Amino acid sequence: EMIDLIRSSNFDLILVETVGVGQSEVEIAGLADKTIVVQVPESGDEIQNIKSGLMEIAQAFVVNKADREGAATFANNLKKLMSQQHQNIPIFKTVAHKNEGIDALCKWIIKPESINNERKKFLYAEKAFKIIQQKRMANIDKVRLREDIAEAALKLDFNIYRFVEGWK
Repeated sequence: EMIDLIRSSNFDLILVETVGVGQSEVEIAGLADKTIVVQVPESGDEIQNIKSGLMEIAQAFVVNKADREGAATFANNLKKLMSQQHQNIPIFKTVAHKNEGIDALCKWIIKPESINNERKKFLYAEKAFKIIQQKRMANIDKVRLREDIAEAALKLDFNIYRFVEGWK
């Protein structure tokens, strides 16, 4: 909701930084025009260190501190992985404190995005699913649910899935 509020302010560019990968990153990716995953060589030269959630939301990767040992190997392994997955995701190498690679990254950021973006549709559907789920869950009386489960669980043939199917 905060991003929607900020968007209504008509800023030319809005940057949102998150740490790691989790539900908030996936939700933000669903709202963002572009999603960039920034890694450093210290992440290791094994691409498996990049969490799968980051791979799913990334529209571009940035290998920052590209002047450090292992950066070229890390970037090359990332390119190989993208190629194996038949994904054409740009990978930028930057050295922020030297302003290296920043111009190319900025040009990509401000380049207009295709309106017919399958990833965007998928992420919006995921966000809609979560909103619908939250709205439906809001009406559940948790105290009554706990009481009903406690009573039903006393039966020898108790099954949580059957309970949920029949609970109203």
